[in-house]
Amino acid sequence: KKISDVLQKSAPKPGVPADLQNLLTQHFGENRSVIEIEELKLSDSCFLPANDLSHSFSSYLKEICPKWAKLRRNHKEKKSLVMLVLCSSALRSLELIKSMTAFKGDCRVLKLFAKHIKIKEQMNMLEKGVFHIGIGTPGRVKALVEQDALCLNSTKYMILDWNWRDQKLRRMMDIPEVLYKHLYMLHSVYSLLLLLVLRSWSVKFSFC
Repeated sequence: KKISDVLQKSAPKPGVPADLQNLLTQHFGENRSVIEIEELKLSDSCFLPANDLSHSFSSYLKEICPKWAKLRRNHKEKKSLVMLVLCSSALRSLELIKSMTAFKGDCRVLKLFAKHIKIKEQMNMLEKGVFHIGIGTPGRVKALVEQDALCLNSTKYMILDWNWRDQKLRRMMDIPEVLYKHLYMLHSVYSLLLLLVLRSWSVKFSFC
């Protein structure tokens, strides 16, 4: 059966922490030991309530991040972001940027995708300016992190555009090329998070 056929018959359900944890376990389980798989797991306290599908993007962000005004005022670091939003494509990134106007206020948003934007341009912008929110695709975010152009030490929120479906009713995790890049990017981020969590640093995941 095609993914679209299966999804068309299933009622939309908001993402939950177990969805992401299970996906990582299934994907990496064959090539890693039990101990390594355990190291990929984060406690439920690292996750915020998922969008119950009744919120707009802006209203959802206002609910999970009520102190956003203070966070954006205090953020002064270059090459870093307070909030990172991951989605399936450049077009979807642009849609989310437009739909979060009521939430973001006067903060600066950086587009983190490959379409019509060279990675060198994004690296220069991160190095020279202060940005609060980054919205883009897993592949480009992964590349920026690997080249030390994007530092996640200041990141407090990682939002996964988990519930949105494209014209074929596919979520971002149903698209093979997105899933592959997303999983390996998350694996890199998870490895960093596990080190930082031990130092009392926290990041919150959520599903919009």
